[in-house]
Amino acid sequence: QRPIAMALPTMANLRSTARRAAPRRSFAPLLLSLVAGVFLLLGASPPFAQSKFAVIDTQRAVMETEDGLRVAAMLKKLFDTRQLELDGKQRSLQDDRDALEKEAAAGKASKESLQKKYENLQKQMADLQAQLVEAQREMQRKEKELTTPILNGVMGIVRRIASQEGFEMVVEKSVVPYFRADLELTDRAIQMYN
Repeated sequence: QRPIAMALPTMANLRSTARRAAPRRSFAPLLLSLVAGVFLLLGASPPFAQSKFAVIDTQRAVMETEDGLRVAAMLKKLFDTRQLELDGKQRSLQDDRDALEKEAAAGKASKESLQKKYENLQKQMADLQAQLVEAQREMQRKEKELTTPILNGVMGIVRRIASQEGFEMVVEKSVVPYFRADLELTDRAIQMYN
């Protein structure tokens, strides 16, 4: 049986553990306060107080320009046409599959005949899947091809606004958790582009 005194940690052990567990103090806030204090004493404002920033929703700026709306309508028309074609093929293959299952359930066709039809159907389904993937890639390529010139134009306008108004940085809106509404350039960029 252990004596109770030996089971309890000593005061020296407790102090040592507390020192190791205590968070290390960061000197960054202190240094920042000192730098700001020096600038205030000298009558100048700290350099970070003079920085001007703005935000933009690039995707909305591109897609809501007149050219962007035309591109969106053209892509939708192209996509809808392609989608109708692929949906028709998919329905046809589903009908073929249902017919094959009925034929197999009736038991009148030979196993070899059913196997060949099933393999052919599987191949057609794989081809359709490849066509769906390729249609998606084609749409992405087409969208990039048609929107890149619009994006370049919008970015040129953003650079012009930034240089005229002294913005040091324009940040994508989606990565900024908070900003004042008057710092957003999206609507202005759309109007200037149009």
